[in-house]
Amino acid sequence: MSDNQFDNFTKGSEAEQNENYVLRLYITGMSPNCRRAVENTKNICEKYLKDKYILEIIDLYQELHVAALDQIIAAPTLVKALPAPKKIIIGDMSNTEKVLKALGIILS
Repeated sequence: MSDNQFDNFTKGSEAEQNENYVLRLYITGMSPNCRRAVENTKNICEKYLKDKYILEIIDLYQELHVAALDQIIAAPTLVKALPAPKKIIIGDMSNTEKVLKALGIILS
C-alpha cells in the first residue's frame, strides 16, 4: 500500500467530517469466495452507502504486511474503520442483513 493510500485511512477526522464509511476488504487473490465478497461488498456499498463510503480492496497476496494493521487472520474480511466503533466481518458478505447490522446501517 502506498503512503497516499494509507493516508486515506489515517485521516479519520476528514472521513468523519464527510460522514463517510471507511471500509477495507481483505482478500486472497480472486478465489470464488473472494470474488463473491468483492461483488457483494460493492453492491451493498452502492445500494446503502451511495457516495458516502471509501472502500479499499487489499489482496493479502500482494500486501501481506498490511494485514497487521487490522489483525487479519482470515480472508475475505471486511473492516469498518469509520464511523466508530470498528467492526470486522468475515465471509463472502452474502448475508446482507448481517453486513448492514455490522456497519450500523440497520439495528438488530
